[in-house]
Amino acid sequence: MTRPAWRKSSHSGTQEGACVEIADLSSGVGVRDSKNPKHGHLTLPARTFADLLARAKRNELNL
Repeated sequence: MTRPAWRKSSHSGTQEGACVEIADLSSGVGVRDSKNPKHGHLTLPARTFADLLARAKRNELNL
């Protein structure tokens, strides 16, 4: 089994550890906190992740 290739947005800049990382997984999209990668990750179905990302881009999440 190969290890996931975790990556973060290029918009993260140089903010060390203040990012969300994602990885393509066989079961969907993995999402984890870059500050604490050893604490595990969430796995979202690809469609759910795409919907979440689209809503974030439209500023619909009230974050």
